[in-house]
Amino acid sequence: MPLPPRLLAADQVTGRIALLDLPSGAERAVLAGRHLAEHAGFLALPGGLAACVDDRAGELLVLDPYGPDAGRPLLRASVPVAVPAEHLAAAPGGRHLAVTTGLGRNEAAWSDVLTAVDLAAPEGARTVRVRTRVGEPGVTVLGGERPLVVLRHREPGELAAYHHDTLLAAAPACPPLPPHQRLPLPDADGHGDAHDPVTERLFAAAGSGVHRARREDDTLVAEAPLSWAADGRTGGRGYYLRLDPVRRMLWSCVRGGPGDPGRWPEWSNDAWWHQLDSGLTGRVPLGPGLVFRLAVAVRHVAFARVHPDGDELVLLAAPTGRGERPYVAARLPLPAMAGAPRPGGTPWDGVQRRAVAASPGGPLVAVSRGGHGEVHLVDADHAEEVATLTLPTPMDDGGHLALVTPGDGAEADPVGR
Repeated sequence: MPLPPRLLAADQVTGRIALLDLPSGAERAVLAGRHLAEHAGFLALPGGLAACVDDRAGELLVLDPYGPDAGRPLLRASVPVAVPAEHLAAAPGGRHLAVTTGLGRNEAAWSDVLTAVDLAAPEGARTVRVRTRVGEPGVTVLGGERPLVVLRHREPGELAAYHHDTLLAAAPACPPLPPHQRLPLPDADGHGDAHDPVTERLFAAAGSGVHRARREDDTLVAEAPLSWAADGRTGGRGYYLRLDPVRRMLWSCVRGGPGDPGRWPEWSNDAWWHQLDSGLTGRVPLGPGLVFRLAVAVRHVAFARVHPDGDELVLLAAPTGRGERPYVAARLPLPAMAGAPRPGGTPWDGVQRRAVAASPGGPLVAVSRGGHGEVHLVDADHAEEVATLTLPTPMDDGGHLALVTPGDGAEADPVGR
């Protein structure tokens, strides 16, 4: 009998990670007392594994969502890393990882510690910490014989490359370590990272566009940036960037409108997409309000939109052939959240939010209802809700979700989400 899709549902405030069968919602395993680093998210690894960071314990957790079916625990391994974890990424093989630190629950970024991880070192899983510079760095890990850890620094804009093995050979006591190479970026507002393992290109979102660099031997070579403008629509920028391994596309949400966070209901949102092989780029209007993260399903890409007039899950039909373009296939209303953002206040401080997740190997999309302990499960192919899953904790701040399907190839996107 084939194994069902599974959902990892993390309540990072209460401290709980649950493994649920789908669509039933039956609980297969629980990790109690585990506080997921929500900003770093879940990272898909080869072999159907997933990684995340416990921000309270200061540990990288390697999870085995189908382990309980074979008598193995959900938690396969844990290794120490520096926190607060800002971003998490792996080389395509899944052995070499990196974790950056940043803001956490602080007014300003204060930690400059980078952790390099080797999950298959001869003496057992190994981690080493070094100092870089304070900020909120994104990270990608390029593969090859000598994996390169590339930090995307925001202020001033810069890509900083380190050999992973050099990081692992650093001295004790968290020494400062200069990068192997620095590549300046023209913007000091970078936010959002992606990595295409096929071409060994990395992508960094910034106000002026999506900046690109490719690896040539041990060197990063800058390429012309991609514009946020497309389909006659201009203005705004993306704050999130994701690789779609099914269709080899980049996706983001371009936000426009007033700079005052209290006027967030007036923000415009466009789904921005770029086909990596053809170079075709476009934008699809999603509607006003707050849209941030997105999820990639087998035939759709899902966005959760929050607005005082009503929240919704927006499903875009993704291209299936050359020359096809994405379009809005369905808009499904979502029940209101008590404690939802309100006009005049920021949409992220002390308010409830929504997490969204999907698997590139199946049609299901999960979206949370923060503060209510609910996850709505949608069949994107039929544009209908198939279940409302009830969890024993409130999932404040929206929690965080990862939807997995056996053999879905999600590890082809090697950046934590």
